[in-house]
Amino acid sequence: MSTAAGPLSHVRVLDLSRILAAPWAGQILADLGAEVIKIERPGAGDDTRSWGPPFLKDAEGRDTREAGYYLAVNRGKRSITVSLEKPEGQQIVRELAQRADIVLENYKVGTLARYGLDEASLRKINPRLIYCSVTGFGQTGPRRDQPAYDFLIQAMGGLMSVTGEKDGKPGAGPQKVGVPIVDLMTGMYTAVSVLAALARRNETGVGGYIDIAMLDVQVATLANQAMNYLVSDKVPQRNGNAHPNIQPQDVYACADGDVILVVGNDGQFAKLCQVFAHPEWAADARFATNAQRVRNIAELSAVLREAFGQWERDRLIAALDAAGVPCGPINNVAEVFEEPQVKARGMLQHVPHPAGVDVPLVASPMQFDGAALPIRSAPPLLGEHSAGILSELGYAEADIAALRLKEAI
Repeated sequence: MSTAAGPLSHVRVLDLSRILAAPWAGQILADLGAEVIKIERPGAGDDTRSWGPPFLKDAEGRDTREAGYYLAVNRGKRSITVSLEKPEGQQIVRELAQRADIVLENYKVGTLARYGLDEASLRKINPRLIYCSVTGFGQTGPRRDQPAYDFLIQAMGGLMSVTGEKDGKPGAGPQKVGVPIVDLMTGMYTAVSVLAALARRNETGVGGYIDIAMLDVQVATLANQAMNYLVSDKVPQRNGNAHPNIQPQDVYACADGDVILVVGNDGQFAKLCQVFAHPEWAADARFATNAQRVRNIAELSAVLREAFGQWERDRLIAALDAAGVPCGPINNVAEVFEEPQVKARGMLQHVPHPAGVDVPLVASPMQFDGAALPIRSAPPLLGEHSAGILSELGYAEADIAALRLKEAI
């Protein structure tokens, strides 16, 4: 556990969320040094605690209750169990909200209002509070009451329509991205939003309300594919690994394995042609500019695939690296953590866990002033900090014992 202060060490976050999107935002804030208190259901906790196997193993090699999914999203937080259905539990949340700067929640629209824990209720007792609701479809619109998961939003939001092999090729069909990318991007937008609200509060002294919808996030992150459609009126299609706007960018087969090629400009293309001992390709009217390469990608791909097939993968990667042409292998997840650059950046950390083992965790990618952000603590056990947090609120041991008897915590 690290005690180093981060840039948000003055910020308190009350995290009423579960699953992935909003907890990802909470983890980002925790990485940045905020105190993040995670509210969980007594006895069960965050749904992702049970989303395994795999589960973390204890010092005797036995499975714990901590699923890898949960461990990926909750480092640096403190956990308290609170029953929102109990009046005593609702009072605990109000007391925590009085001390908080930010509330994160991802309940279905209207759920927290039934408990008096909605934005209007909590901002009455803390006008400086920044309250952020994260849902599948937002607080307005015909789908506002419907639940949503990442897979559904990838489909509805157009991402799967442009992901996967093109029609007519083996394995053709829409595909979801291999990580829950909409959840992750929603968490990123959520973190950016609450930090913007904090900056505004520094000027006005007043908090605010933020409404984040996963479907909105997915539509926003269609990015170039959305604009391709909006400026051309042509619906983007699945194109496998080939880039729709920049070429050559694709997977190519060498004599002993595949390689990724990412040519980003005409100069890099000319260097690629030099490596293949075909400088005339860079002067060919069909390939001289990116626009022409995109229009004539079938012809270009044919000559490139023949050239790639003459090389061993590692030799070609070395030659292209030396020439300044972006390329690389397709690593599996194990190979990622053996990549020298990943090791050099310290992206894998081991942190002591209450199960008596060190838990491996992926570090935050953010660095400040030349230093990585420390992982302050492992993802907490269910209710690990309940007594401590309640003591900080002024509850005596007898009060805490009474709350346990009432199953309020």
